[in-house]
Amino acid sequence: MLAALTGFGHIGLIVGLGVLLAHVKVLGDLQRALLNRLAFLVASPALLFTVVSTADLGRLFSETLLVSALAIFLAGGLQLVLARAVHRAQGAEAVIGALCAAYANAGNLGLPITAAILGDMSWMAPILLLQVGLLQPLALGYLDVHAARTQNRQISWWAYPTLPLRNPITVATMLGLAVNLAGWTTPEVIATPIEMVGGMAIPAMLIAFGVSLRLDPLSGRGGSPINLWTIVLIKVLLHPLLAYLLATQVWHLGSLQVLAVTVIGALPAAQNIAVIASRYEVGRLLARDAIFISTLLSVPAIVAISALLR
Repeated sequence: MLAALTGFGHIGLIVGLGVLLAHVKVLGDLQRALLNRLAFLVASPALLFTVVSTADLGRLFSETLLVSALAIFLAGGLQLVLARAVHRAQGAEAVIGALCAAYANAGNLGLPITAAILGDMSWMAPILLLQVGLLQPLALGYLDVHAARTQNRQISWWAYPTLPLRNPITVATMLGLAVNLAGWTTPEVIATPIEMVGGMAIPAMLIAFGVSLRLDPLSGRGGSPINLWTIVLIKVLLHPLLAYLLATQVWHLGSLQVLAVTVIGALPAAQNIAVIASRYEVGRLLARDAIFISTLLSVPAIVAISALLR
């Protein structure tokens, strides 16, 4: 558990650095935009290629993946329906909210937390692949279409299926998966610089996030508070509860598997949602607030789950 709390602490320190750099005017809006653009177009694709191409795919078609996948789509789908029907959110902003309710911080939080609680980081490999290989391309494809319509750009009907493949994050993920499934090893002369570039992704995201906390309106003041708290409660409470019920009442998984899917469900909203929102200029404050609050609340939630289910 100490390692999990240490993971939260590391993130907090880097976000705090972004706040400090913005406060002393070393970084501003222009630099934040540059960090987000660098993370989205360059560093994140490099990181995801490295992670996916070397991931352990042994759990890819396991029952725990089915449970986690169904919990993800139920949580995200519920938020999408509520955002449209109750909060009257626009389509693109509703998609950002659904991502915040379902897309877990599987990388820089999920890996150390599963290592600490479950003793094995490979539990996160199928979740990473599910999110970056399926959930994210679906969302990015919709956001690409929305951006084209907003800018009055025409997209031919035959171009719609290929929109996700024009996104560098999706392309890098698919390439990494192809390398992994083929059993290839990336030559060191190529793999090393890719890993170095990918190493910028998480720090760049977190520093940009800290800059946003300092320069933008205070947390909770960037949009509808009811919509925000609906997202947070779905992510931190309902999402793990759905995973727990599916694991125990439908699939009847073992105790370790139940613990794994429930902890994974309680992970906070992923940091790269803020980068996506910034990239498409939609729901940016909503994403920032949902990530910030769900990260804070996920600490006691995961500690409680671990204590109850171990």
